[in-house]
Amino acid sequence: MILAVAAFALASVTFHPNTALPASTVYDKCGGPNISPELHWSGAPPGTRGFALIVFDRDATGGWYHWVVYNIPAPTNRLNPGVRLPLSEAGANSFNRLGYGGPCPPPGNVHHYVFTLYALNVSRTGRSGMTGPEVEAAIRKHVLAHSTLTGLYQR
Repeated sequence: MILAVAAFALASVTFHPNTALPASTVYDKCGGPNISPELHWSGAPPGTRGFALIVFDRDATGGWYHWVVYNIPAPTNRLNPGVRLPLSEAGANSFNRLGYGGPCPPPGNVHHYVFTLYALNVSRTGRSGMTGPEVEAAIRKHVLAHSTLTGLYQR
């Protein structure tokens, strides 16, 4: 008998894939309230001991990290909107702040904000305050699966 395995999937009730991020998520220095979106996931592979989340604007010059979260315990399957994470889970974004920093591109072209959730075979990734590149390096050999969700924003 073959058992079906659910695919690892990331979703949100705040926005749908490849649609505009709502004004509620916009960075405070760009006129928004800077509220992180709701995210939920399912289908983590067997052996998952923790998660990491990175939100990256691939269209910003040199790229821009908007949210770096790690050391998320394995039983977790949701981040509520505006979630306040423990310092042990919060990384430094490209605004040089811990926690979420919403969209704030220059006026012009649409930017793509790629939310990538990683299922990891470790429960702890590292110390608090790590940057996006530091987290990516720390998890590289521990990723069991990943799932992405892209939101759009344009000023």
